[in-house]
Amino acid sequence: MNIRNFCIIAHIDHGKSTLADRFLEVTNTIAKRDMKHGQMLDTMELEQERGITIKLQPVRMEWEKGGEKYILNLIDTPGHVDFSYEVSRSLAACEGAILVVDATQGIEAQTLANCYMALDHGLEIIPVLNKIDLPSADIELRAKEIEDVLGISRDDIISVSAKEGTNVELVLDRVIEKIPAPAQFNVGDEFKALIFDSVYDTYKGVVTYVRVTSGEVKKGDKIYFLNTKTHVEVIEIGHFKPKYKPCQILRAGEVGYIVTGVRSVREARVGDTIWAAGSTGMDLAQAVALPGYSVVRPFVFAGVFCTDTDEYPMLREALDRLQLNDSSLSYVPEQSGALGSGFRCGFLGLLHMDIVQERLEREYNLDLIVTAPSVSYIAVTGKDEVFVSSPSELPDPSHIDGIKEPWVKVEILTPKDYVGSIMTLCTDKRGEFKNMQYLSLSRVLVIFELPLASIVIDFYDSLKSLTSGYASMNYEHLDFRLGNLVKLDFLIAGEKVDALSLIVHRNDAEYVGRDMTKKLKDLIPREQFVIPIQAAIGAKVVARETISGFRKDVTSGLYGGDYSRKRKLLEKQKKGKKRMKMMGKVNLTQEAFLAVLKKN
Repeated sequence: MNIRNFCIIAHIDHGKSTLADRFLEVTNTIAKRDMKHGQMLDTMELEQERGITIKLQPVRMEWEKGGEKYILNLIDTPGHVDFSYEVSRSLAACEGAILVVDATQGIEAQTLANCYMALDHGLEIIPVLNKIDLPSADIELRAKEIEDVLGISRDDIISVSAKEGTNVELVLDRVIEKIPAPAQFNVGDEFKALIFDSVYDTYKGVVTYVRVTSGEVKKGDKIYFLNTKTHVEVIEIGHFKPKYKPCQILRAGEVGYIVTGVRSVREARVGDTIWAAGSTGMDLAQAVALPGYSVVRPFVFAGVFCTDTDEYPMLREALDRLQLNDSSLSYVPEQSGALGSGFRCGFLGLLHMDIVQERLEREYNLDLIVTAPSVSYIAVTGKDEVFVSSPSELPDPSHIDGIKEPWVKVEILTPKDYVGSIMTLCTDKRGEFKNMQYLSLSRVLVIFELPLASIVIDFYDSLKSLTSGYASMNYEHLDFRLGNLVKLDFLIAGEKVDALSLIVHRNDAEYVGRDMTKKLKDLIPREQFVIPIQAAIGAKVVARETISGFRKDVTSGLYGGDYSRKRKLLEKQKKGKKRMKMMGKVNLTQEAFLAVLKKN
């Protein structure tokens, strides 16, 4: 079968989208006059502005070698660690992968992660050294690095310049030579296809991107989503050129799209299996789903609110629409005393959160407040485990036997001069050292296991600062582990403010409490009465600051006479302040609330 399915994997900014552009140009999939800008497969405005790939994008190309015509199905993948789930879905739909390495920078952390992920899926790897046209490119050194670290022979490495188009045809020829054709199938077999992505189209409804593994499908066929248990009819099928191009039939081994009229992406989950009986008449009860189906679970959570509370319905509608094109985004309603009505949103990482916020503001014209990100936890209560995305969701402390937090494996690739600083940084963040490996005379791979909460806010910035920007980082989720964690509450004038509550390690509770109470003291305006600010673990106060009240000079109108007149007025004032303290309310302003969260 003259079909080859492959994807391009690389570290961020190593030139995979530019290489994909050259493939489109060389194979005449897109005419040169239509190549108006770089990164033709990066269709989102944000992708083109930032120069990064956010969504995977498939395309079908045709190439001739040795007098034979071949169909090449390419999937362009993101490079950032936050979108590694997109990469894993692409790999499941392919038999091979082009591994792109920047000839000026060499192997980076995400290069290793993506390469190992491809090997785990049993894919054939084609190594490519890109950017050889740059003066700082060191082809021999980088080729030796690939050979030493990944165990790939120097003879298999192709040196290219995606920008200039140098040796791009050699890569396409190598794809045909090395990547195996999809497995053969018998006509009449049951139809099975893996959904590796799904997007919402205003006119077509949900469009599922599929890789057909057996059988064939035509317009009008009745199909079934095995995991979401949904019966539908095929309205349209086709290929990516890279825009939708309808066709008559999709056969085993091909990559294409299926339109069924479904209006919710939730009914066409990524990783699900599409099934039809075929002429063999196999029963639905006998159908077995393709492996690898799992619902994407977010690990980073933040509250999203509108600055104008009247825009709440618009925010809900915007999140609904955005989730149609981003199945990894989750959200539930949340109420905050300081910020009003909003949503608690789950993200895959900080870049994912940043992208979602920018899309909401830009595409739906919303003015948003996003609170400081936090991670999810599991509260252990006897034999039960409760998933918690916010400290306010924790059960009663007397019922909690322990709290589990997510841990990640962090791989840091750095010049050897910075190893000491990195070890100190990771140890301070409660990290556990696992391994250290010299990839070359000057580059070291350091592996730590860390709590996700320790790296979610400023770890990456600290790492770049310590290493002058030379280190790169990749992380993957391991598991949830029991930790000595406590809920830190903040009381203002005796009233608990749920929105400020944190889950922290017991050893850090006092330090965090002091830091937060000092910030609150500077930010909360003074009142006529004394305002105590307390940080507490249960009933135990671990930090306190006091905002002194204004004092009116009630004796200013007195002159002469006995001191008892003054004392009488002062005593009256004292009683009034005591009553005011008992009845007075402190309004934590939105500005103060945000300043605390963002500084924290």
